[in-house]
Amino acid sequence: QAQLVESGGGKVQAGGSLRLSCAASKNIVTNTNNGWYRQAPGKQRTMVAQITNGGQTNYADSVKGRFTISRDNAKNTVYLQMNNLKPEDTAVYFCHVFYRSTGRDYWGQGTQVTVSS
Repeated sequence: QAQLVESGGGKVQAGGSLRLSCAASKNIVTNTNNGWYRQAPGKQRTMVAQITNGGQTNYADSVKGRFTISRDNAKNTVYLQMNNLKPEDTAVYFCHVFYRSTGRDYWGQGTQVTVSS
C-alpha cells in the first residue's frame, strides 16, 4: 500500500509561488497516473492537475498557465509548481496516485496552502 506524503505547503502572499512535493516509499511514478486535488473549507475536493503514465497533463481552467505538474522518476516524486498564487487558491492540497496495473488508488494526507491578499 502506497503511503503518500505531501510537503511544501505554507502561507504566501498573492503573486507568490510554492512547490508541492509528493513522495512515497513505494513506486508512485511508474505505470501510474498522478494528480493533485484541492479542497477548500465547505467545498468539495476538485482536480487541480493530472499527469498520465504517458506524460500527458490536464489542468483545471482556474490554474492553467500558473500551475505545472511534473514527475521525477529517479526521486519517485510528483511535484506541483504553483506560480502567481491567488487567494482563491487557498485550500488543502492532496496528492493522488492511480495504479494502472491494479486499478487501485491512494491519497496523501494533504498539505495546507494559504494565500493572502
